[in-house]
Amino acid sequence: MQRNGIPESAMVIVAHPDDAEFTVAGTVAAWTRAGCRVIYVVCTDGDAGSHEPGMTREKLAAIRRSEQRAACAILGVHEIVFLGYRDGELQPTLELRRDLVRVIRHYKPEVVITGDPTAYLVGDSYINHPDHRAAAQAAVDAVAPASAMPLLWPEAGPPHRVHRIYIHGNEHPNRWVDVSETIEHKIAALKQHASQMGNWDPGDMIREWNAREGEEQGLAYAESFRVITLIPPDSQRSNGNS
Repeated sequence: MQRNGIPESAMVIVAHPDDAEFTVAGTVAAWTRAGCRVIYVVCTDGDAGSHEPGMTREKLAAIRRSEQRAACAILGVHEIVFLGYRDGELQPTLELRRDLVRVIRHYKPEVVITGDPTAYLVGDSYINHPDHRAAAQAAVDAVAPASAMPLLWPEAGPPHRVHRIYIHGNEHPNRWVDVSETIEHKIAALKQHASQMGNWDPGDMIREWNAREGEEQGLAYAESFRVITLIPPDSQRSNGNS
């Protein structure tokens, strides 16, 4: 782990292009600026997310992959894995879990960032997308315990133990990341998803969300997480875990 709690490497696992930009991109930008290697894993191409006449899944998939690459360039993310599952049909299957185990074992992240698989009804105005829940469930299951089990899917690579999972969107956070210096990077990255934004400027909404999260911590802007520690720092030093 680097200084100030910033990991040396992190993997962001989401369902769609733009999911990370709406939620955790301020943290991503802060960490990459500090030298953290961040890898994105996008389970679907968001290829059903359009009402535009004449749009096809194939065309939209290409557009949304391009938008995700542009957003990542702003955030300092240079590695993106597109798994290519169908938008709107994602399920937390063994196939998806195995695919995530494969990328976790390949990249060996210290931290995995994903959503809350238990978040269904959020407030009184939002129902969490089933793809979001499916991606989060598969991500958590891939981390603990699947990726660390040497006898499970050995063809997916040697086992790797993730040290911590950062869960965004949880009602009981225990970690806040100061994104005051990267909030504008987050907004700029989100704007790269033009196929979803249209003429709407998301800046005011993002600032309001992250100001609310930072208020109780005395921060101008923050992103909050429920952090699950799977390997305590003392164990990392004594056992030499990677």
